[in-house]
Amino acid sequence: MMKNFPELNSKINGFLHGGDYNPDQWLDYPEILKEDVRLMKLANCNCFSINIFGWSAIEPEEGKYTFEWLDKIMDDMAANNMQVILATPSGARPAWLSQKYPEVLRVNGDRTKNLHGQRHNHCYTAPIYREKTAKINRMLAERYKNHPALIMWHISNEYGGECHCELCQEAFREWLKVKYDNDLNKLNQQWWTGFWSHRFTDWSQIESPAPQGEMYVHAHNIDWKRFVTYQTIDFYKNEIKPIREITPDIPVTTNFMGMYGGLDYWKFAKEVDIVSWDNYPSWHNDYQNLWDLGANTSFVHDVYRSFKGGQPFLVMENTPSLVNWQEVNKPKRPGMHLLSAIQGVAHGSDSVLYFQWRKGRGASEKLHGAVVDHCGHENTRVFREVTEVGEVLNKIQEIRGTSIEPEVAVIYDWENRWAIDDLQGLKRDKKGYQEACEQFYKVFWENGISVDNINMDCDFSKYKLIVAPMLYMLKPTVAERITEFVKNGGTFITTYWSGIVNENDLCFLGGFPGPLREVAGIWSEEIDSLYDTQSNYIEFNKDNKLSLEGKFEVKDYCDVIHAETAEVLATYKTDYYKDMPAVTVNKFGDGKAYYIAARTGEDFNNEFLLKVIKELDIKSVIEGKLPLGVTAQMRRNDEHKYTFIMNFTEEEKLVTLGNQEYTDMISGEQVKCEISLGKYGIKILKQ
Repeated sequence: MMKNFPELNSKINGFLHGGDYNPDQWLDYPEILKEDVRLMKLANCNCFSINIFGWSAIEPEEGKYTFEWLDKIMDDMAANNMQVILATPSGARPAWLSQKYPEVLRVNGDRTKNLHGQRHNHCYTAPIYREKTAKINRMLAERYKNHPALIMWHISNEYGGECHCELCQEAFREWLKVKYDNDLNKLNQQWWTGFWSHRFTDWSQIESPAPQGEMYVHAHNIDWKRFVTYQTIDFYKNEIKPIREITPDIPVTTNFMGMYGGLDYWKFAKEVDIVSWDNYPSWHNDYQNLWDLGANTSFVHDVYRSFKGGQPFLVMENTPSLVNWQEVNKPKRPGMHLLSAIQGVAHGSDSVLYFQWRKGRGASEKLHGAVVDHCGHENTRVFREVTEVGEVLNKIQEIRGTSIEPEVAVIYDWENRWAIDDLQGLKRDKKGYQEACEQFYKVFWENGISVDNINMDCDFSKYKLIVAPMLYMLKPTVAERITEFVKNGGTFITTYWSGIVNENDLCFLGGFPGPLREVAGIWSEEIDSLYDTQSNYIEFNKDNKLSLEGKFEVKDYCDVIHAETAEVLATYKTDYYKDMPAVTVNKFGDGKAYYIAARTGEDFNNEFLLKVIKELDIKSVIEGKLPLGVTAQMRRNDEHKYTFIMNFTEEEKLVTLGNQEYTDMISGEQVKCEISLGKYGIKILKQ
């Protein structure tokens, strides 16, 4: 059943539009703070994240508090019908804290200790830092618990990084003791420490990975990454404890960083009330066409929507123009800001929030894009485009909270990524796990088919089709649940380099793809890694079950496999594995499992997946065919369908809609049969 998700806070009265506001940087400029309120209204903004890096403004000296400026800002926001996402300030601490309590400074992997500076330069284990953050968070919660502007808590900012100090080393050992039942022999077995005679005989011998120490025991590396996620979440829980006690009805979030590899966001997402992330694609770059980047950005949006079972998420940060940290910092071209903002909404975001509201005068982000430029007025292209986004959001308020319920899922798993990135094998610098997931995802994106991007621990039963490229690591019960999914009528597609290791990076014995061997119906004997200048070809057999024809180039990896119970659909054309299976299908129970043995290109992926889509009767969100570079996405509830059609090209595109009649939610016009989309054009159609 399609649904509207319940509101996390009854005070939220629309799509959130606004972003990071740093009034603490402008306390000596009262005329600017006053002008900000006028400009906020003019830009159709209604929500601001405040106090993200405000610690030194609140507590300039230890124990001396100056909340008055924040009181005024909160009151001004409420008086002008603005809503506030109030941040805890732990992302960057005052100099006095580093000076008096040096144990809060991080130690790097090479065991050097950081000086005060930058941000997130703190130890998550240090008791004094936990004490200080909990104290100031309690004061914030007590002071603003009943404030009419407060709708949400923004906990810290972009958690990331790791500390290797002695406090963290001991915490790591304690975490390992819990995981391995206080059995050092069990750890030695799972880490395979007999390799290079690295067996441990005492827990105190274990340290975190280091460039000048242990770094080639892969299970050790993965467990350290798991610990870093655990310890970061534990610090976050320490932050939110007083907030939960004092403001139990105010939801909490923290802003994640796209596909950042340092934390397992699947685990972290369980601990927030609403998922949020910072969206910074490199639009208009010279190494990727616009619609490929559009597809990859949609892939990330769909990961975030999938974290909490389809619940709408927030785009906590995006730039209205440019950033200042990419290799080339290029402004969004006219029209791109509206397209990229609506793209997030189409995939389930209930916000368009910016970093930043106003450009600062100094330091590293003074040239980062903002709604208000250094000129200080509204007469800029960027301000006009932000205003337009606000106007569109006001017209589509009824879409907020609606759901997307795909029939297709792609498995993208953080721990699997860690294991693949760390392994010594294949092509050292081009393993390409995320790229493989994105390439399969893109076929659905181009054809207007909604996708959930899930991890291997999610429920599989609600999907018709699951695609799992390079499922190298199989955690406990995953293979059994995949097998059950196929047995019950599901269709499963996997590829080369799947079913190789368990959750501790130990290779499965008895032949690959390990516990997937029965459901896939094949045995993988070895894998050939190709140089970038090399390729092979696969060709479909005559009268194959998918009625596919033709020869397709394959690159990077060719898995040498044997069909056991599977039927061979296509074979290799060259090399010593010529005429051996390259694509197979195995009928298993009421479902099917496909195995693609090589890294295929767009031509194959389109031909193959479109056949599977047709076979499974998986529908696009529109009746007509989408032209190249145009995509469609649908949000809906029990009463209405809301179809977003977006043109990620610089050319006008015509889109056939079929016989359905729609209301254009922006223009109010009735449309059917065909629509025209200009450069970066969007349509939001209600049915």
